Amino acid sequence: MSEDRSSNEHKSWLERIAQVFTHEPKNRQELLELLREAHDNKLLDGEALSIIEGAIQVADLQVRDIMVPRSQIISIKATDRLRDLLPIIIEAAHSRYPVIGESLDEVIGVLLAKDLLPLLLNDERSEFDLRAMLHPVIFVPESKRLNVLLHDFRANHNHMAIVIDEYGGVAGLVTIEDVLEQIVGDIEDEHDIEEDSCIRQLPSGDYLVRGLTPIEQFNSFFNTEFPDNAFDTVAGLIMSHFGHLPKRNEATELEGFRWRVVNADSRRVHLLRLTRLNN
Repeated sequence: MSEDRSSNEHKSWLERIAQVFTHEPKNRQELLELLREAHDNKLLDGEALSIIEGAIQVADLQVRDIMVPRSQIISIKATDRLRDLLPIIIEAAHSRYPVIGESLDEVIGVLLAKDLLPLLLNDERSEFDLRAMLHPVIFVPESKRLNVLLHDFRANHNHMAIVIDEYGGVAGLVTIEDVLEQIVGDIEDEHDIEEDSCIRQLPSGDYLVRGLTPIEQFNSFFNTEFPDNAFDTVAGLIMSHFGHLPKRNEATELEGFRWRVVNADSRRVHLLRLTRLNN
């Protein structure tokens, strides 16, 4: 009797899976429940389920939900000389920068950091013309859906857009990586720390520190004395100091260090960059 029941349940499950491919679910919630049941039945692994859920739910998000806000945009002035903008690029370690005129509301183009590399090998730096190196800037409204933005990024081979508000002012900045991370999760780049490491020193002397680094390990590495009775991790410590969940590029000073958030999402801080302050 139990074998018959099991056989019927298994058949019913297979029929439900087949329905996904032969008929449209009645609504999105039914589809998500079906996919989660597939995961529970070991027909879909956790990573695949997370990606599918992200792809489905990204259509519900707008640019304003994930953009880097105006106050955190790192921009370059069109009048900057090469020696002035290089420290900015080295410190931020981004691949693209909006270039502005008189104010942030006047974005005239996008500078790719890699385009500066030939100039570093050229002694004739006095001929540097920033405006001649700029790529076109793309503007998008805050209300634009992320699935539409991702399609536009792919179709037009763009990687960054400036977000404008209803009055035409700059509200923020969004990249293709920001959109993809809503689908596949955090995307680590060459500035991230290896999986088996929590703290890494950079050639500049700064440090990259994972948010999940235990405070005890941090204290041992830096010879600090942060208490570990209230928080277990560096992320918890720094969130408490900020008084809120900080976003990317927010910075603060604490106990002889300048802490800058390199990677964070709506739930937690993932990566920090530490600079020792001169006392």
